[in-house]
Amino acid sequence: MRRILLATVAATSLVLAGCGGSSDSGGGGLDDVKVSSAKTPKVTVDKGFKATKTTSRVVKKGGGEEVASGDSIKISLAGVNGTTGKQFDSTYATGKPVTLTLGQGMLPGFVKGLVGQKIGSRVLVAIPPKDGFGDQGQSTYNIKKNDTMVFLFDLVAKVPTEATGASKSLPKDLPKLKLDADKHPAEFVKTETMDKKKSKISTDVVIEGKGDKVKSGQTLTVQYVGQVYPTGAVFDESWSKQPVPFQIGGDGLIKCWNETLIGQKVGSRVVIVCPPDTAYGNKPPAGSKIGKGDTLIFAVDLLDAS
Repeated sequence: MRRILLATVAATSLVLAGCGGSSDSGGGGLDDVKVSSAKTPKVTVDKGFKATKTTSRVVKKGGGEEVASGDSIKISLAGVNGTTGKQFDSTYATGKPVTLTLGQGMLPGFVKGLVGQKIGSRVLVAIPPKDGFGDQGQSTYNIKKNDTMVFLFDLVAKVPTEATGASKSLPKDLPKLKLDADKHPAEFVKTETMDKKKSKISTDVVIEGKGDKVKSGQTLTVQYVGQVYPTGAVFDESWSKQPVPFQIGGDGLIKCWNETLIGQKVGSRVVIVCPPDTAYGNKPPAGSKIGKGDTLIFAVDLLDAS
């Protein structure tokens, strides 16, 4: 089934979990790892470096909020294979941090190494195979089953958990957006004045953010709820799980999302109506609550774009 949202971030295959595992005793020798002070830092790791548990070393302590499990954070990173001493990934050269959520689906070593650190910090993390890609390794980065990975992280910022600000009412021709007990969008409910059918895309900003405008090609992180228009089944939502990252402007999104979210300000809550020709038409995802020819309506919180 093709999802409404295709979660794609820079180095997706790197940060998504290969296997689980718990820590045991054993060190990573991170005191011997050297980090240059260049704008694009060089991480020097001696060949044959191994760790038996995920360990961290704070190179520079930040003064921001402490990172917790489930947080979405913007980071810069560089990864080195401990066996070969060779770097296999870095975001520093582009000058553009990436956003990840420290929760389910993430490499256990990322969660263990970063939870409890403070925003603004520079942190080294050694990740053994059991907290990384396990016995299967990761061929894209030439990481084999016995390789320890060493990462340098700069914790740039926490991503907001929801859109905040003065809320505007939706037009009378749309259903009402109902919030749950936590004040998060939950579903659209019937009103006497709503249109029963919509043939054109519509976009209404419920909360206007103060961030930069979203650009095509960026990794956009959102929370959302999607429902069959006007007050049918809720077929998908992220609020009960975790924020969703995806590339805006890419082929993994329905046409309506690309047409409506590009140009919106980060920090906004946007309500989108997507007629069938801009959504799934007569080919809805198998097993979903979307029927042939259904119009869809979404409430989307634009949390971050990087």
